[in-house]
Amino acid sequence: MAELKWEPTVPAEQIGVEVNNGIVTLAGHVDSFPAKWNAERAAQRVAGVKALAVEIDVKLNGSTKHNDADIARTAENVLLWTTYLPQDSVKVMVEGGWVTLTGQVQWAFQRATATAAVRYLAGVTGVSDQITINPGVSVSVTSVKGDIRAALKGRATSESNNIKATISGTEVTLTGNAPTWAERDAAGSAAWSSHGVNNVVDNIAISY
Repeated sequence: MAELKWEPTVPAEQIGVEVNNGIVTLAGHVDSFPAKWNAERAAQRVAGVKALAVEIDVKLNGSTKHNDADIARTAENVLLWTTYLPQDSVKVMVEGGWVTLTGQVQWAFQRATATAAVRYLAGVTGVSDQITINPGVSVSVTSVKGDIRAALKGRATSESNNIKATISGTEVTLTGNAPTWAERDAAGSAAWSSHGVNNVVDNIAISY
């Protein structure tokens, strides 16, 4: 609850928190999708959180409601002007304010850029990322493992030794244990950033 209160973009008074064996449930109503998204990120920053269940509804007020056609046009324009995204690589569908992105890009950071670009648009109640990655090159086991070790090295931890990466074609599966969500995310981001990877299955458990 304190972490939610410290996050200025989150109306903490509108969100209830329950915890059972490290599993955190967030419930309530917020007036924007970014508020919901930032509440999730805030909860993941807390030590001891093993899993997160989100039961937060986004209920837009009158000034932030927009029809789906307007949201779709705005999203398409934003993506068109977004750096690093190849033109027409990402398609937009909107239903009930929920934006679904499809298409194909070469890098994971391009997919993340696309979702970030539409997340804060007025009227958006959620974002579904269905963009696929097609790097067009093979994956190096040594490269992926080296990237993960390098990503965790700056966090002054030896936990990278507890994270294993196995590769099948262009898919990387991560297993093992991490002490925090941040280090789990760092390992996942490193795997996604490795050249040739088009899918990452993150089976890393949070352990304390």
